[in-house]
Amino acid sequence: MFVLVTGAASSGKSALAEEMAVRAGSPRVYIATMQPFGEEGRARVAKHRAQRFGKGFSTVECYGDLTSVELPPDTESVLLECTGNMAANVLFAQDGSVLDADEAFDRIMAGVGHLRSHCASLVVVANEVGSDGVSYSAETDRYVRLLGRVNCALAAQADAVYEVAAGVSQCIKDGEA
Repeated sequence: MFVLVTGAASSGKSALAEEMAVRAGSPRVYIATMQPFGEEGRARVAKHRAQRFGKGFSTVECYGDLTSVELPPDTESVLLECTGNMAANVLFAQDGSVLDADEAFDRIMAGVGHLRSHCASLVVVANEVGSDGVSYSAETDRYVRLLGRVNCALAAQADAVYEVAAGVSQCIKDGEA
C-alpha cells in the first residue's frame, strides 16, 4: 500500500501519516528528511520526535539520496517525511550548487521507488506550496515547481491520497489505508 498525505504547514498531516503507518504494522521506520537548522528547526524535530514517541518507529535520517537507505528485510511500514524537505535537499546541495530540476525529480522518484520496493506499506508526507499566488525568486520558483511535480507524480502512483486542513482529513483518491 502506498499512501500520500498532503496539506499545508501545521495542518495535522504528520499525525495522520503516523497513525496510518502504525496501523500498517511493524516493524516501522520513520525516514526524517529535515535538516534541523537553527532553533526553529530543532524545535520542529523535537516536536515530531515527541509525537512519535512510544509508537515503535526506528528513525533513519536521510537528507539526500533515498536509494542509499537500507531498511531491515522485514520492514512492514515506512513513513517518509517529507517531500518538501527532500526536494530542497536534492535541488539545493549543501555545497551551494543547484541541481537541474529534471535530475532532482528523477533522483527523488528513484528514492521513493526504492523505499516502495523494500516495505509492505509506504506513507509519504507532502507539503502544499505555491498556491498562495505570490511571485517568488527564480530559485524559489524552481523549488516550488519541482515540489509540485513530485507531489503530482506521487499522487498518480499512490493507492490513496489524503489532504489535511485544520486537522481534518479528506480522502481525495480512493484506496484503503
